[in-house]
Amino acid sequence: MFKDFGKKTHSPSNVVPLAGGQAQATASVPEVVVPNPALEEDPQLLHWLDLKSQLHDALLERLNLSILDKVEEAELRREVAGVVTQHLRSTGEALRTEDFNRLVEELIHEILGFGPLEPLLSDPTVNDILVNGHRNVFVERAGVLERTSTRFRDERHLLRIIDKIVSRIGRRVDETTPWVDARLEDGSRVNAIIRPCAIDGPSVSIRKFSARPYTMARLTESGALSPQAAALLRGIVEARMNVLISGGTGSGKTTMLNAMSSFIGDRERIVTIEDAAELQLQQSHVVRLETRPPSPSGSGAVHQRDLVRNALRMRPDRIIVGEVRGAETFDMLQAMNTGHDGSMTTVHANTARDALGRLEQMVTMMGVDFPTRAVRAQIASGLSFVVQLSRLSDGKRRVMSISEITGTEGDVIVMQDIFIFQKTGRGENGEVLGQFVPTGIRPRCMDQLLAAGADLDADSFVQRRG
Repeated sequence: MFKDFGKKTHSPSNVVPLAGGQAQATASVPEVVVPNPALEEDPQLLHWLDLKSQLHDALLERLNLSILDKVEEAELRREVAGVVTQHLRSTGEALRTEDFNRLVEELIHEILGFGPLEPLLSDPTVNDILVNGHRNVFVERAGVLERTSTRFRDERHLLRIIDKIVSRIGRRVDETTPWVDARLEDGSRVNAIIRPCAIDGPSVSIRKFSARPYTMARLTESGALSPQAAALLRGIVEARMNVLISGGTGSGKTTMLNAMSSFIGDRERIVTIEDAAELQLQQSHVVRLETRPPSPSGSGAVHQRDLVRNALRMRPDRIIVGEVRGAETFDMLQAMNTGHDGSMTTVHANTARDALGRLEQMVTMMGVDFPTRAVRAQIASGLSFVVQLSRLSDGKRRVMSISEITGTEGDVIVMQDIFIFQKTGRGENGEVLGQFVPTGIRPRCMDQLLAAGADLDADSFVQRRG
């Protein structure tokens, strides 16, 4: 695996004599002090990063990269430990056992993974990773942002990790194309932007995907919605009604789309269309389509509208668009109005009413002067329900309303709320208090839901006072 070193490698124990797990440092062998990452310019931290950088460069020179993916991690770990041992001997430095192991682990991350980001990517409690330059890394846990001790050695180090992420899926980022959307192998979504657009240095945003997909049962358990509302959403999907999921950034639109899609029958052919593939559908008959950015010459781009129009020729039972942003909205509405019942998509909007307004605006992006009444009629006849989501001030994601579209009156799309989230106050720890309640309005399509076999109780929609 390694090229010829010219010297015999040594095991860690030959270099780091141990006594009770501690290094035996002498006056002639200075001990490397474990850095305090919380101090940005701490000399000990800078020395640690320099040491790791030197070892990483040495490993790149000696590793046979062409067979790296065929090597067992245990063997790679032994070889890396040998190189670290050799380097420490030559520099006269000593490390405690736990620090030696930590150094080897971080070097493994640099070689096989994404360097300092690897521990955060493997932490199941982290939902988002936000890198603001090479010194500042934040994470979101349970809806709350917190700063971490993670940092990169310098801007060049961060750029190398960004390039490693995007190159794996055939993307690139440079001065001519200073931003990129990408995804990791587990489906996590990545956005990176570099200079000159990022004034203070490269920025990376990673929206992690849970290894355990969210189901409607998990959303109910977490308090995102009530069991009665979950039963209604299941009935909506099983009755093949078209749904628009609306919400702001980070409100859980894709999570809800995944949860609702789990109710689609396994005998149906599903075509998904996304900018970056995030959906985790469990059915066996799924065709996943993804857009493609233009090449450096500006050609070869594949837009969502192209894929929506192509999907209509693929004999789909349902079309799921990850998010509508532009002219593809018109084609999506046409599909919903011409036999592709049960289709779903998401949109950025703060309320259910705003979501319909945004659809109307996006249809006009086609550049064709459609009458307002005709556009609204298409929206009203194509969509059956709007599910509105929000991330509240306490960081929790909740369903704010489930609204049924019942038609139009003149130029106005008529909607009625079936369930809503009522805020009642704030808790001692700042959490938003409230409950998800029925409005007392029975869905107009109740007969269709029951005919499709939906397990709904009429009492679920009765408004309870007091």
